[in-house]
Amino acid sequence: MNNLFTDVSNDINDTRRATPRRVADNCISVIDGKAYPVHNWSDGGMLVQADERLFSMAAPVEVTMKFRLSGRILDIPHRGRVIRKTRDRLAIQFEPITKEIGQKFKQVIDDYVTREFMESQMA
Repeated sequence: MNNLFTDVSNDINDTRRATPRRVADNCISVIDGKAYPVHNWSDGGMLVQADERLFSMAAPVEVTMKFRLSGRILDIPHRGRVIRKTRDRLAIQFEPITKEIGQKFKQVIDDYVTREFMESQMA
C-alpha cells in the first residue's frame, strides 16, 4: 500500500506539457485521404476529431496538416502514432521533427503573430 503513490508528484514542472498547445490556427489534418478537424496541436503532436474506432492504439499514422496562412495553404506531412483515443477524439504523438518540419511550424506561428499584430493596429 505504501508504494501506491510513490510516482505521484504535485510539482508543476512534472505535469506541464513539453510544448504548449496551439488552438487558434486554421488547420485540418488529412489521414488516409480523409480530412479531420484539428482541436489543438504542438510540435509534439495533435488532437483531432475522428471516429476512434477507425484507429488502433499505438498504430503508426501518416498525417498531413494543412494550415491556412495569409494567401496560401501550407501542407506539413508528418508521421506519428496514436497514443490516446476518447469518444470522437484521437491524440497523435509525432515522431521527432526534422529541421524542415520545424521551419514550417515556425512559418505557421509567424503568420499568426503577424496577423494578430496587423489586426491590433487596425483597432
